Amino acid sequence: MSRPSFDPSTYAAQLEEKVTRLRELLAPFQPPAPEVFESPREHYRLRAEFRLWREGEERFYAMFAAGDKHTPILLEDFPVASQRINQLMPRLKAGWQASPALSFKLFQAEFLTTLAGDALVTLAYHRPLDADWQRAAEALAADLGVSLVGRARGQRIVIGRDYVEEALDVAGRTFRYRQPEGAFTQPNGEVNRKMLAWALDALGQRQDDLMELYCGNGNFTLPLATRVRRVLATEISKASVSAALANLADNGVDNVTLVRLSAEELTQALNEVRPFRRLAGIDLKGYAFGTLFVDPPRAGMDTDTCELARRFPRILYISCNPETLAANLAQLQDTHRVVRCALFDQFPYTHHMESGVLLERR
Repeated sequence: MSRPSFDPSTYAAQLEEKVTRLRELLAPFQPPAPEVFESPREHYRLRAEFRLWREGEERFYAMFAAGDKHTPILLEDFPVASQRINQLMPRLKAGWQASPALSFKLFQAEFLTTLAGDALVTLAYHRPLDADWQRAAEALAADLGVSLVGRARGQRIVIGRDYVEEALDVAGRTFRYRQPEGAFTQPNGEVNRKMLAWALDALGQRQDDLMELYCGNGNFTLPLATRVRRVLATEISKASVSAALANLADNGVDNVTLVRLSAEELTQALNEVRPFRRLAGIDLKGYAFGTLFVDPPRAGMDTDTCELARRFPRILYISCNPETLAANLAQLQDTHRVVRCALFDQFPYTHHMESGVLLERR
């Protein structure tokens, strides 16, 4: 993870560059002007990962410029990270400095926090973790008020919980999420909340069913399920599926069927290429799908999934890579048109951007 070039005075200019870039990429599809959702200028990132650099008897938080793994940038704080991370950084450092059991062959520290104030720290080691380590780690976790995970080859020791708890207010309702250690979560909590509200508004109130691909821990699933009759959601990651099922139960959302399949596998099932045991008892033909919701990885949707998307009257697409979004839209443009467009500045001070489009059948 390279350190962003952090200068809040440049924020407006860098955001305008992203708007221009998104307009250019999507121009062939004649979208409306993008709705633009800004990020906080600082303390917006809810997770951070640091290598530890040793000088003498002291270890420092370190990052490296892209392509240079030998020249560390030593850090005492990290302004783009949440206030909670910045509060924990010096206290965690003091904890490992004071304890040989915690500092011996420690090489990485990771932080996962939430807008709700929860925090989890992961410490990674190049040696087995023993009883002395666990006693010291338990004391440190209690002192910091966090959950703590120790990782070494073949070991994963959890002190407290292996997830954090988030609470997001969307359209007048609070949704609560378990976000597991090591699984994907949206890094910018405030922008994520804006993204959820936009997706909910774009979907509208529906009387039909929703199919969701790449549902993760249910980040979008929970609010979107309140606007449709039923949801069929898919996700391939076991950790994310487990978290999503817990989140559905915790929020009392009972109109979602979640299946651990990839988008490609579900496409095969719908095309009756081959059956899947995980779909046993699910009547796919009984759904009346009106909208497909997708939030794919950076590679975007594969060709077959794009062909599947053509079947839906409406496609709600959240993208973390505008280039692959544009490539997917090129495949869909003869059957669908873009009726809404948005830019979500999840990653200030970098070239990365999150965007969203709503497509309707021509």
